[in-house]
Amino acid sequence: MPTVPLFPGIPGGIEVFVVLLIIVLLFGANKLPKLARSSGQAMGEFKKGREEMEAELSEMKGDAMGTNEESETATSTADADSETTNNSTETA
Repeated sequence: MPTVPLFPGIPGGIEVFVVLLIIVLLFGANKLPKLARSSGQAMGEFKKGREEMEAELSEMKGDAMGTNEESETATSTADADSETTNNSTETA
């Protein structure tokens, strides 16, 4: 009876072993620590850049929300002023 993988599409134990063996053959055992270090640094830079971009987007979203609230406040104030002006001209 064949076994069915728990997560299809994700490499299992044999596939991971073959990939690691190919990496060792391509780069050599001496260069693997340097390769791992540079990969970790690249991932750290990517994460930092992503966090900066998310912060900038949330700031822009907050500014846009504040602008909408300000325009709604200005519109309601202008409506109230025009109603006051209309009421005062009707009584005069």
